Amino acid sequence: MLFRRKRKVLVIGLDSTPPRLLFRDFRDKLPNFGEMMDSGVCAPLRTIHPPITIPAWMAMCTGKDAGEMGVYGFRTRKGNSYTEFSLSFSHAFSGVRKVWDELGEQGKRSVLVGIPPSYPVYPVNGKMVSCFLCPDSTRDYTYPSSLKGEIESLVGEYTFDVVFRTEERDKLIAQAFEMTEKRFKVVEHLLRKERWDFFMFVEIGVDRIQHAFWKYYDPEHPLHEPGHRYKDVIFDYYKLLDDGVGRLLSVVDKDTTVLVVSDHGAKAMKGAFCINEWLIQKGYLVLKEYPNEVRSLENLDVDWSRTRAWGWGGYYGRIFINKKGREAQGVVEEKDYEPLRDELKEALEGEKDKFGSPWKTKVYRPEELYRDPKGELPDLMVYFDDLSYRSAGTVGHGKLFLDENDTGPDDAVHDWEGIFLAWRKDGRPNVGDDLSILDVHRIILEAFR
Repeated sequence: MLFRRKRKVLVIGLDSTPPRLLFRDFRDKLPNFGEMMDSGVCAPLRTIHPPITIPAWMAMCTGKDAGEMGVYGFRTRKGNSYTEFSLSFSHAFSGVRKVWDELGEQGKRSVLVGIPPSYPVYPVNGKMVSCFLCPDSTRDYTYPSSLKGEIESLVGEYTFDVVFRTEERDKLIAQAFEMTEKRFKVVEHLLRKERWDFFMFVEIGVDRIQHAFWKYYDPEHPLHEPGHRYKDVIFDYYKLLDDGVGRLLSVVDKDTTVLVVSDHGAKAMKGAFCINEWLIQKGYLVLKEYPNEVRSLENLDVDWSRTRAWGWGGYYGRIFINKKGREAQGVVEEKDYEPLRDELKEALEGEKDKFGSPWKTKVYRPEELYRDPKGELPDLMVYFDDLSYRSAGTVGHGKLFLDENDTGPDDAVHDWEGIFLAWRKDGRPNVGDDLSILDVHRIILEAFR
């Protein structure tokens, strides 16, 4: 009598990991990742628009783009408010079927650790540990709730995230390494103890270390400091990951497909472009009084009766048009809406960098990017110099370009290509190598067949 092999899938999520580091710079120095790359399949993984942790991980887990999910970043504008927004917690995706929902309908059990956004936690056919959005360990951060005590008996106080926009970098190193060691200890424990078919976890520490230490590593960073004592921090962190992954690989059997993935990549941040300062200079955003200190949009005295457009900051820029009949004090007539979008797009794409050189800025209408856009859409989405510049939403700088982020120290920005690595103990998985993040959902399901 023939018995069907029990297929399993383990997904190791490394937030923000770029091909440059794992596939090139560190390849020969990380033995466990190196073995997987040598005997498995590795390829760049194209991310979605926008290339942001939220919604990118959910795009991976659902096969749907940001437009179909109706979530375009950590913040979502509330209705047609000028200043109010909500944060994209787990309930923002409650109407979307995730891969573990589909597997659960087939009777398969999932263990999920740290997948953004999983705060608040919610019932699954298996177990769940919350993500970096969980404020602290006093909250209910596990499903079922009894799992919390088990975790704390294993590692003490569980850590979800670290403060990474800080000048206290020695403290950050200690906290980030400790957080990651705890995460891998919990994951290894659950891998060994739990009954599971699908196991997925995401380590946010990769993103945090790169944002805080990229300029010390990368000679091409405009603020690079050669020979700095922090020059090896990123590599040392990747060695920590490699050691952790090695322990996990020793646990899985030959019937387990292992995927190592990231939601987007990373690269040097050249600076920030002050989107609202630009809109003010061009006459699109009108203030009753220019501030004498740096302020966020909600703390500005805006003359909405004369304002045609305003913007949001972040790793990409969002521009909203003050449209008559939509916004409370809308001034842009319907007939002028598309011409204004055209005008803004042309003007922004025609801007030069702070040295007067052309840059690779792209401005999109959301409907150009998404199959079925839903939710609170911006009117335009802007990637400054192919993401090399952040969008700074604050006002009061008196200039358009900043050398650094306007919300705290930050050395890196997001990039279009993350990583994909597939490996099995018993042979090379057949998954292809021209992949987008939306393909991972399908690859997971196909691995069970």
